[in-house]
Amino acid sequence: MSTPSRGSAVIHERPAELLQQLIRFDTTNPPGNEKACVGYIEEVLRDAGFETILLAKDPNRPNLITRLRGRGSAPPLLFYGHVDVVTTASQEWTHPPFEGNIADGYIWGRGSLDCKGGLAMMMGALLRAKAEGLEPAGDVVFSVMCDEEDGSEYGAKYLVAHHPDHFAGIRYAISEFGGVSTHIGGERFYPIQIAEKQKCWVRAIVRGPSGHGARPMRGGSMARLARVLRRLERNKLPVHVTPVVKQMIEIISSSLPFYKGMVLRQVLNPRLTDRILGILGETGENFEPLLHNTVNATVVRGGDKINVIPGEITVELDGRLLPGYGPDDLLGELRHIIGQLAELEVVLYDPGPPEPDMTFFTVLADLLRDFDTEGVPMPLLLPAVTDARFLSQIGIQTFGFTPMQLPKDFNFFATIHAADERIPVGAVEFGAKVLYTLLQRYEA
Repeated sequence: MSTPSRGSAVIHERPAELLQQLIRFDTTNPPGNEKACVGYIEEVLRDAGFETILLAKDPNRPNLITRLRGRGSAPPLLFYGHVDVVTTASQEWTHPPFEGNIADGYIWGRGSLDCKGGLAMMMGALLRAKAEGLEPAGDVVFSVMCDEEDGSEYGAKYLVAHHPDHFAGIRYAISEFGGVSTHIGGERFYPIQIAEKQKCWVRAIVRGPSGHGARPMRGGSMARLARVLRRLERNKLPVHVTPVVKQMIEIISSSLPFYKGMVLRQVLNPRLTDRILGILGETGENFEPLLHNTVNATVVRGGDKINVIPGEITVELDGRLLPGYGPDDLLGELRHIIGQLAELEVVLYDPGPPEPDMTFFTVLADLLRDFDTEGVPMPLLLPAVTDARFLSQIGIQTFGFTPMQLPKDFNFFATIHAADERIPVGAVEFGAKVLYTLLQRYEA
């Protein structure tokens, strides 16, 4: 693939074009192959006068770090994001996923939301700051990472383990998933991610008598598997109201008309939570994973031959834990539902970030209010995981903040990783302006 043109020296004035160029690099992970995309970003930054460093566990999968020098009166601030994207296999797209086409007011392509769009906003803000000679109170470190979509072994996890010195002195970071407008009850809100769930993968092992496929078998491993899946389908794990979600619901409720707010507030009552979520429709579906530990059966393995009844079947469960809960909590909740039908073992557990410090949240919320006087900022617990969990190990708290103003009927989370992933051109420009203003206002 040829390197896209960098255009004129004022590329920072066209963040949408930056995003188009990033999309045109196929960085599907696996295998990733982020080298060409990171190389393009490096060329753009170097042309603007930035010094860059490449750090790589694998030469084809580099991470980039650069720094906008500040006045030294505040600690460094970190901007970071990832260039790898998920697969487009078996998806039907209106526009090709790696062409970065603009149509109907949107930039179409894989990564436009997750998270090349956010990187384009950050680059636009930093390049503008460099061009205009802006010196923020503290240095701004910009890190372009790989491998976020497949465990971060070559990206954030590698950098934290082997190159933590590049992040010395940083307390706060800006990254993906937050500052994105969402409409609830006719009002516009801006969730700012301050916490995220934790990855906890579990293997369920179902056993039963094996035998010849010609002999009827009832109550075997296949039947027990069906019972396990049926129970998981019909029974939710218990309700837990964490501090972040409590604050989030209270802010939304107080901003809605009285009756709507009163109904929504009842989701904080564990005896009523699931009933209210059912009434709320799509909004309830979005809130459900914020109020429960969750599991989804994703991989089933069992049987080698069609004429042999297997004696053992394994089911892999993608578990996601709320902050403050651990693997033993999840295993206990699962056993309560499936009983003795299966043995359970934890395959992988990634602890999440600690309790958030809300000081910098206030700065970001005030910034959004200045750009949208009718919008209401609020804290967000992300139901997925990001590279924030690794940066937290060296004392850095991440705020998901890639600001976007989206149409009322645009479902941000349903569009990520899906066919026809896209972002409004105006949303990219909006985000770049907000982030540039953050650099202007950044103080100790």
